[in-house]
Amino acid sequence: MRTIVATGALSILLLACVQQAVARPLAMQVPRQRTVFLFTKRASAQARLDRPARPRNELAALESSVVARINSQRGARGLRPLRVSRGLTAAAAYHSREMGLNGFFEHESANGAPFWKRIERFYPAGRGSWAVGENIFYETPDTTARSTVHEWMTSPPHRENILSPEWREIGIGAAHFASARGTYGGGSVTIVTADFGARG
Repeated sequence: MRTIVATGALSILLLACVQQAVARPLAMQVPRQRTVFLFTKRASAQARLDRPARPRNELAALESSVVARINSQRGARGLRPLRVSRGLTAAAAYHSREMGLNGFFEHESANGAPFWKRIERFYPAGRGSWAVGENIFYETPDTTARSTVHEWMTSPPHRENILSPEWREIGIGAAHFASARGTYGGGSVTIVTADFGARG
């Protein structure tokens, strides 16, 4: 038995135009949030307690597989593959860890700052256009790339983020917690954040 939660098809656009985002000049930028939760059965308490933490190399393999599956979905529809960005990867990894350590599951940071402010710290805007989007997901006690991308693809707002032709880059950050408090009820959980970006 597993718990699956997917939320987030969040995107924002500054000085450019994407179907997924609110497009406004930088000074007037206001992001729009669409949130979707998908639940299935929770793992038993004993199964969560017996589950060891996932090693970093397993999480790195999960992140690479998520990118490969997203690019496969895009390729099947004639869309260009996304390049892995160090900045977006750092932003995604930071958010997955922050959510697990602080027991929340939202796009906003623990201090309430909007998601794009966090991403901008790691993936700054240049002189031209700048657009970012985000999908987040967790599953207990752990997850696979197949499960993560499948759940996102069956949710229209997440799917829209994955298949947006405007994105050029992606970063995936996965974090596993043997015992995560708050939203996760003290159980074992794997959290995945996907940050999408384009800048000109």
